[in-house]
Amino acid sequence: MGKLGWTMSGIRKNYIYGRWVEGDAVTENRNPARPQELIGYFASSGVAHVEAAVAAARAAQPAWAAATPQQRSDVLARAGAKLLERADEIGRLLAREEGKALPEAIGEATRAAQIFSFFAGEALRVSGQKIASVRPGVEIEVTREPLGVVGLITPWNFPIAIPAWKVAPALAAGNAVVLKPAELTPACAHVLTEILHEAGIPAGVFNLVMGQGSLVGQALTDHPDVAAISFTGSEAVGRSIAMACARTMKKVQLEMGGKNPLVVLDDADIETAVRCALNGAFFSTGQRCTASSRLIVQKGIHDKFVEALDAARLALRLGDPLQADTDIGPVVSENQLSGNLDYVALAAAEGCEVRGGGRLNHEGFFQAPALFVGATNAMRSSREEIFGPCASVIAVCDFDEALAVANDTRFGLSSGIVTQSLKYATAFRQKSQAGMVMTNLPTAGVDYHVPFGGRKASSLGSREQGPMAMEFYTGVKTAYEFAG
Repeated sequence: MGKLGWTMSGIRKNYIYGRWVEGDAVTENRNPARPQELIGYFASSGVAHVEAAVAAARAAQPAWAAATPQQRSDVLARAGAKLLERADEIGRLLAREEGKALPEAIGEATRAAQIFSFFAGEALRVSGQKIASVRPGVEIEVTREPLGVVGLITPWNFPIAIPAWKVAPALAAGNAVVLKPAELTPACAHVLTEILHEAGIPAGVFNLVMGQGSLVGQALTDHPDVAAISFTGSEAVGRSIAMACARTMKKVQLEMGGKNPLVVLDDADIETAVRCALNGAFFSTGQRCTASSRLIVQKGIHDKFVEALDAARLALRLGDPLQADTDIGPVVSENQLSGNLDYVALAAAEGCEVRGGGRLNHEGFFQAPALFVGATNAMRSSREEIFGPCASVIAVCDFDEALAVANDTRFGLSSGIVTQSLKYATAFRQKSQAGMVMTNLPTAGVDYHVPFGGRKASSLGSREQGPMAMEFYTGVKTAYEFAG
């Protein structure tokens, strides 16, 4: 990893106005697979650092907005190329920091590179409209303009991809950025910062402030000079951010939780159903907002599906994310693992047959994947997001009941169905109350060039990723002119 943001003592600093700036304190970043292994020391900051970063962004943003689209595109393209060049290295860091199996971690780093390359193109495609007026001699032009200073608050579960899919469109549109990464995973965001520095981002256009959400995130959300906040994280924090942004009239974009259903009908190919459920429920240790945490299975195939999925679950190899034969790594932290185990106990108390789910006798924060067999949709374990390798299995009689159960949730991010029936696949796609619908595919796993987002308590505001991402990071101006 590059040394741009290191001090002689190895502390990674904040990045404000093109300079590396010390924090108020220092936090340790440790490997969840081997907690005794120190990844590094990182600055922990306060309100004053947010004030400095926002001031830097505000000062730098007009010149960045006035730059040509080609100049902005070139910076993003260079960043994308550097990310791709270092994808294996970043992937190893991500696996050590967050706990993803190495192939997934390298894939995420590669995706971050693809996102920057995509938005290098979008920087050249910020378009407007010329519209005829209903009045003679009047011309109308509709344009999109940058918002100004944008605050980005990112989670720990995708520590390089989610910062990328927020930072890249914000910069492409001509905004200046203050990024606050998750406390648990600052290293990947720090590498992204180094790469943007090397790519020639002008001083102040991009700023990194690390620290606690209750300090840094709150100060960023409350700051009067921040025009918009994009947040990915828990529903509870997202709701508080939405209320704070309403008080200060900020534009807000929220990506929050999910309790995503995967419907398995009697006519499903059993191998496809197991593959979709195994991937969706347990890969990335279940730490995905798009995870298949509710498996809604028609009674005719229920027992066969459960036994096949349980056998596949038991065959998963848990271990060090850097080992080639590892399928699933650790839970990200002791605190997260403790919460997962509480839900395993709750599922048992609610009457489920719990298969797996216990803490493993490993050095790190490892949990066996869990199936909650015999669950109902009314149980708390079936309604609350666990964010771990746990899935409720809910038996239903027919498609209509499956659809009703799938939609009976306050969330609406992703959903899926496994069936060989075009009729039921089409009906599910049309009637599922989710922002993303999968047929014979896992509920988790989306492309970088298309919209990402959900409904109900899962999302608020414009979609992320793809061309639609530019909607959030721009404002619309309608200009009239009397041409005579």
